[in-house]
Parts: sequence; structure tokens; C-alpha cells
Amino acid sequence: MTDYTNYLTSQVTLGKMNRREFMGRAAAFGITLAVAGTMFDTAAKAQEPKRGGNLKLGLEGAAATDSKDPAKALSQFMFVVNRNWGDMLVESEPLTGKPVPALAESWEPSADASTWTFAIRKGVKFHDGKELTVDDVIKTLQRHTDEKSESGALGVMKSIKEIKADGDKLVLVLSEGNADLPLLLTDYHLVIQPNGGLDDPNAMIGTGPFKVTSFEAGVRATFERNKDDWRQDRGYVDTVEMIAMNDATARIAALSSGQVHYINRVDPKTVDLLKRAPTVEILSTSGRGHYVFIMHANTAPFDNNDLRLALKYAMDRETMLEKVLGGYGKVGNDFPINETYALFPEGIEQRAYDPDKAAFHYKKSGHSGSVLLRTSDVAFPGAVDAAVLYQESAKKAGIEIEVKREPGDGYWSNVWNVQPFSTSYWGGRPTQDQMYSTAYLSTADWNDTRFLRPDFDKILLEARSELDEAKRKDMYRTMAMMVRDEGGLILPMFNDFVNASSKTVKGYVHDIGNDMSNGFVATRVWLDA
Repeated sequence: MTDYTNYLTSQVTLGKMNRREFMGRAAAFGITLAVAGTMFDTAAKAQEPKRGGNLKLGLEGAAATDSKDPAKALSQFMFVVNRNWGDMLVESEPLTGKPVPALAESWEPSADASTWTFAIRKGVKFHDGKELTVDDVIKTLQRHTDEKSESGALGVMKSIKEIKADGDKLVLVLSEGNADLPLLLTDYHLVIQPNGGLDDPNAMIGTGPFKVTSFEAGVRATFERNKDDWRQDRGYVDTVEMIAMNDATARIAALSSGQVHYINRVDPKTVDLLKRAPTVEILSTSGRGHYVFIMHANTAPFDNNDLRLALKYAMDRETMLEKVLGGYGKVGNDFPINETYALFPEGIEQRAYDPDKAAFHYKKSGHSGSVLLRTSDVAFPGAVDAAVLYQESAKKAGIEIEVKREPGDGYWSNVWNVQPFSTSYWGGRPTQDQMYSTAYLSTADWNDTRFLRPDFDKILLEARSELDEAKRKDMYRTMAMMVRDEGGLILPMFNDFVNASSKTVKGYVHDIGNDMSNGFVATRVWLDA
């Protein structure tokens, strides 16, 4: 409820919601008319967004291997970098996750949702002065369908069999109907670039609220406001400086001392300490993000499902949630979907810590000796502590886990999606289809559990084109059970996104889409200093 009221009042403050709409939405959530009226009046009188100032962010997730090409964005740091300079065709509403126009100002599906027509916004200029055309959009999407691009959106784009123009409109013809297509196009890799990025995918030229002024992989990125931005409801500060701070202690010190205005990845164990600082505000948002332990299901010894089940039952999720996240999250159930998704499969039994079941499956697997788990501080806040807790809980089942702490720099290129057992995180996706298509479809580049199941792929594709919601929900339940009981995913907890800012930062929008206001933190806030 707090996130919702914050969202409503922020929309009033930004001038995006009138009194009638505000009162209607507030009433729908059980807020009395008297209280809603007071909330509206207070928000309406609140400070309007201020222009100017130099916003500084201290962010975890940068690496020397970071690519300027948005198709290859892997880390939290590059997620925000690309949001600063680029736009997608479609964005999602922060609270509901519904699709809203961006570079596509409207869209229309065919009756079977297999052909979609998008009206591309006119009068939008790239940072180099070139005007956006439908051809730029076509070539951008085509580039992300090419396996050579190594795009993180490749799994999503493979369902599009034809990309063409109809005059000044974009037409996408799918291999099967998909009612979720607009939401799929919100994927943060799909930044629209001049000529699709074919001339230079690393140019960092887009239509976003900021222009890149410097970029040093693993160190920092700087931006200046795009004076020709096609939108007036973003890009309030004059400049943005993003500083790579992979050390949690360094981030906290930088925020507390006023060196930066905002930090991400606040370890829940430090929240109480930060709350004592009179200049600091904790920003906690519930969403679809989840912390994971991933096994390559096609690589020994993890190609044995009894061993995978043993390792799943050997994890004490409740203890991990409390000690690692301080309660800032919810227990997971070994499939990547929670209640925030439409058509969530209810009634699936919660997997609990059970040393006896773990021991049974471990013995049945025939495995002997230790199991090597690689982790790092950058995998997720408290990842090393989580690995040690896991090591302890597994001992009670007679399972020896060897924890190897890897350096943060290079973790995302040398360990994640490379080594057969490691810790990681996912920020979630707008739809179940996109989450599964990105990480569990056999052909997905980011299939980090090596879940290679043609039967799963078949159901996923059938669900995508199924317009009967009841049938589609049953399909999603079947898929969830397959991943839960036969996949290489151990998902102990869905995390709240816990970040922090100086109290001089105003306008922060809590967004269920992903961390750091769905990556838009720098574009949405302003400074009151």
C-alpha cells in the first residue's frame, strides 16, 4: 500500500494525474475519500520538479569487461547507463507493469495477435541530430534477432518472423500470436539506435534524456542533459556522474559523506545503521527480482536430477531470508515467478528445508565428495554469507559444499553462465513469457541453468499464443513445476530492491519492473539542494 500511495502522489506532483483519476484509483485500493482528498491536496502543493544540478550515483555492478553495446548489457551499472542515453519502443507503468507508449506512441494487434502495427513517434531526434525513422527501428530489432549480436533479448526476438514497414509504421509478424508483445519490447537491451546500431553498436547514441560525455568500463560514466529531448517529464538534472563502487562499505561511506546522492545494493544488514544518518533515506521496493544458486543441468555432476533435488532440499530458505535479507523479501520456490506476475500459478507446494529428503536424494544420486559453489560479493548483496549459510545447512544432510569466493571484477564474464554452480541474481521481466524466454528456453543465450527441454519449449510457445487465460495459466503452472522439480535453479528468495539516497533527491519512483526505479533512477529524480 505504501508503494502504491507513493506512486499516486508522485504522479500528481509530476502533473501526470488529475484529481478525478487520483480519487478513483485511491478509492479502488480502499482509501477513504477524506484521506484521498488530503493526499491529493498535499501532493498538488508539493514542490514541482527542479531543473539543474549534478547528480552522482555510486553503483555496484561495473566491470572492466562491460560493453557499450546495449545488446550485451549484463550488469546493474550498464542497465542504468543505457537507460540514461537510450529509449525503447515501449515502457512499463511502474506500479502495474502494464505497457505504456515510448518511441512507439500507439499499437494495434490483429485479431489473433500474430501481427502488430506500431505508430512510431515523429519529431524525435537522436543525439547526433538525425531524426528517428521507422527504418532505424526496423534495423535495431533486426540486429537483435542476429545470433552474432549476442543480444540478451535474442530469446524474445526469435518469435518475430518478419519486421517491416507499412509507410511510416512498424509491422511485426510473429510466428504465433502473442498478446504480451508490447511488454516484451520493453526489454532494456532493445535500445533504438541510428541505423539499428549496425554502423557502430558501441556509439552510445540514442534518443534518451542524457548524452554520454565519457565512459570508462568498470570505472565511471558521465552524461549531460539532452536539450533536444522529446519528453519534458524526465532528465531534470544538468549532468549525471555514475561511479563504479563494487565495494558495499565504500558505497555506504560515499553516501553518508555526501560524495554521492544515491547508491544501489544496500545490504539489508546495514539498513539500521544507515537509518541513523539524518541525511539518508532508505528506498525499498518489492518486485520480481530474485537471488539464485544456479546449476548447469547438462554438466556433471549436476546432470543428475537427484543431486539437484538434494541440493534444493538442503537449503534453509527461511533462515537465509532472515539473516541475509533481514526480512526484505519473500521465500522462493525454485521457479522464477512470484505473485506480481499476471496468471501466477497458485497452490504449488512451498519447498521447505528438509535434511532427510536431501540425504535421500543425495544417496540416490550416487555422488560422493564435495560440490564446488562459486560466489562473489557482486552476485547479490550478502551472496557470500548466503553461500556459507547454505554450506552449513547442507552439512546436516551429509552434503559437503565447498564455497569459493571469486573476485567481483570479471565475475559476470568468467563465472556466471560459465561455471557449473554459482550464485547470481535476476531482476525479473515484465511477463512470465519473457522471463522464461530469456532464461529457460533451450535456445536462449542467457539460459544460465542449461535447462534444455524441448517439451518445455513446446509448452512455452503454445502458451504464448493461447488467448484463453485459464488455459494459459494452466500451462504456466506446468512450466513452473518443470523448472521447480527438474531444473537447475535453486531460488531461495525474492528480494526487495533496497537502495538509499540523500534526502536532497526527490521524485524517486518505486517501480516493480526492476531495480533502481527500473533503471530509470537518474532520469526520473531531481535535486532539492
